[in-house]
Amino acid sequence: MSQQATVGAVLYAKRVERVSPFYAGCCGLKFAHSEDDHVVLESPALQLVILAIPESIAAAISVTAPPARRETTPIKLVFHVESIDAVREAAASLGGGLNGPKHEWYFQGGKACDGHDPEGNVVQFRRGHPKQTGPRE
Repeated sequence: MSQQATVGAVLYAKRVERVSPFYAGCCGLKFAHSEDDHVVLESPALQLVILAIPESIAAAISVTAPPARRETTPIKLVFHVESIDAVREAAASLGGGLNGPKHEWYFQGGKACDGHDPEGNVVQFRRGHPKQTGPRE
């Protein structure tokens, strides 16, 4: 983990080369390192490792187009962003998606919206912070 990042997560992916640009483009994470089986993305607070699912397991996983959401997993990544609308556009162009504006809600003083990455992993985006004041999109 980088010297600055205080939290890390590992996300398994069938196609690392498709999933890593999604998180970089939607979450403002920078490419820090890559090898054949993984990509490391970072921000000052987070290190996210996109790790290839072993081929013996990946062969049994089907990713549809558009991807079916994997909503039964016990974990959902949450990213704070400057604009949910901008993430909605970026997600669509990077193979994922974000629920429409009518499915947004307020949580702890900020706006939240769920979406999914190119493999269907559910991810949440939030704009604002409980202590942040000012206009919300």
